[in-house]
Amino acid sequence: MHSVGVIGAGPGVWALHLPTLGALTEDFRVVHVADAGGGRAEKLAARAGSRWSDEAQPLLDDPAVEVVAICTPPQTHADLILRAVRAGKRAVFCEKPIAESTEELDAVLEACAAADVALVVGTNHLFDPAWNRVKHHLNASSAVVLSASATLSLAPNGRYHDLVSDPVSAGTPPARPPVDPDDRELSAAIVRQLVVGLAVHDIPLVRDLLPEFEGVTFARALAPIGYDIGFQASGAVVRLTAVMQPAGADTLWRVRIVTTHDIIHVDFPPPFVHAGSARVTVRDEEGRVVRFPLDDADGYVEEWRALAEILRGERPMEFEELEADARLAIALADAAAAAVRDGGVS
Repeated sequence: MHSVGVIGAGPGVWALHLPTLGALTEDFRVVHVADAGGGRAEKLAARAGSRWSDEAQPLLDDPAVEVVAICTPPQTHADLILRAVRAGKRAVFCEKPIAESTEELDAVLEACAAADVALVVGTNHLFDPAWNRVKHHLNASSAVVLSASATLSLAPNGRYHDLVSDPVSAGTPPARPPVDPDDRELSAAIVRQLVVGLAVHDIPLVRDLLPEFEGVTFARALAPIGYDIGFQASGAVVRLTAVMQPAGADTLWRVRIVTTHDIIHVDFPPPFVHAGSARVTVRDEEGRVVRFPLDDADGYVEEWRALAEILRGERPMEFEELEADARLAIALADAAAAAVRDGGVS
């Protein structure tokens, strides 16, 4: 069993990571929780039966902590990974992204590889059991992917995680500035931030299908907060669209793949909940519809199981795959932001 220290005490930790680790007791045990002084770490620690602190360093200095889980804002991730490596930790689980620039990415990967520190990124869609079945289907059919898209309409997070987590006195989060179509610089910054922090969920899936990034064709910011990006990869067309709604319909998170043989829809559950695997529907060229069986496990569970397998030596540590996914996210974010600054077309 590996002892885990969790840095971050937001609703995602309440709703996802603590319940997941509590269910994987053969592999993990939470021994320390830290946050940035908001007072929530103590409540989380009481739930987990662990120590707590109001900053990260005491957790990193704790000799009982073998695995560090980084569940903090994206801009802190690279620094905390490097600090965990310097502290001699055996493994890091980090919410996406692991870095917001190529310089940060190089430093993180070099440090982890040199110290033999296992690193798993919380790209839960990539670990969803349904995605493995989709890849198996594509390989078995020898289909050529013609286009792919990821369409997101996100309801407020609280609609879902409040149902499955204990109440947390988190205060009111700072409001994101709305998109101003006349302010290209602000719109570009918003789009870049959303790509590295949100589109990064599905970028590894796109790279599984279409590994060679060939450039952005258009990009724009969507009101109130969102993006619409088109790009080419491995000779195919990819479109990523997302909008974050302050109210309205429930969340939609759909990946659509068009091949020479069929059309595949992968409908992921809302974020922040344990709801089993994605729903997959395949419609072939003759109009026949096949629905894949659902799995009780979801990507949030499987990403931690993957880390346990790496630590047991049952799964290789693939730094090259992590690097390729992260570099694509950063390249896409930079190219999309540049296109927004230029009026939407690259």
